Amino acid sequence: MSGVSYDRWCAEIVQQSDLLRSHLDGADLTVAVPSCPGWNVGQLVRHLGGGQRWAAEIVRTRPSTPPSDTHFRDLSPYADEDPAVVGPWLVEGAAELAGALGDAGPARVWTPLGPGSPAFFARRFAHETLVHRADAALALGLDVAVSPEVAVDALDEWMELGALPQMFDFHPHRRELLGPGRTLHLHATDTPAELGAEWVVDLTGDLIAWRRAHEKAAVAVRGPLTNLLLLVYGRLAVDTAGVEVIGDAKLLDLWLERVAFG
Repeated sequence: MSGVSYDRWCAEIVQQSDLLRSHLDGADLTVAVPSCPGWNVGQLVRHLGGGQRWAAEIVRTRPSTPPSDTHFRDLSPYADEDPAVVGPWLVEGAAELAGALGDAGPARVWTPLGPGSPAFFARRFAHETLVHRADAALALGLDVAVSPEVAVDALDEWMELGALPQMFDFHPHRRELLGPGRTLHLHATDTPAELGAEWVVDLTGDLIAWRRAHEKAAVAVRGPLTNLLLLVYGRLAVDTAGVEVIGDAKLLDLWLERVAFG
């Protein structure tokens, strides 16, 4: 169970979008985004804002099949964006999604994982927006700060989605992770103990499993919470300053490669 509320997820969609908009002020939006190969910063913003509007339409209209997502997948028309245009457009879409989520009530909606609730999109886009805001900040040479409770929830969601049995159907190569003795431990070094910012990933069974725990593992990764979040999302390298790897580094590299998340 998440420690972050539905209302907080909705608020984070707006807040993270506004932070991203602030990163754009005076910036060159043609700068490449290393963590999203093939995109520049302007295209990243168009992708995120398009995705938010797509999710808002789903929550608002409750279709049985999803609307087209071509408008935020093909980013070729957005190679030279103007911060004065794309910034306000982004926060407008974030407000649209947050509003749709706030009005949704106990609806049942289509989700990529089957019928679900608007909470799926609230949580998913809170963290989607956070990570893409980090993408832009890193590309523009800015610092990334994330509130600890939101970072923990983002890692929890990442673990939950990655451990779903149907992920083996979507990504058959992930079965190669399973094997005797294959365990990983992520340990945030800058959070209070009561936050429980430690995760164990267990690859020894027939499925990927995870739990919040402090346990010995074949490989341990220690570092600041935000760095751990960006590491598992593929936004920071393993050798980032402040991140310590103890044990089977090859297992860590394999895991990060196989469970890469967009």
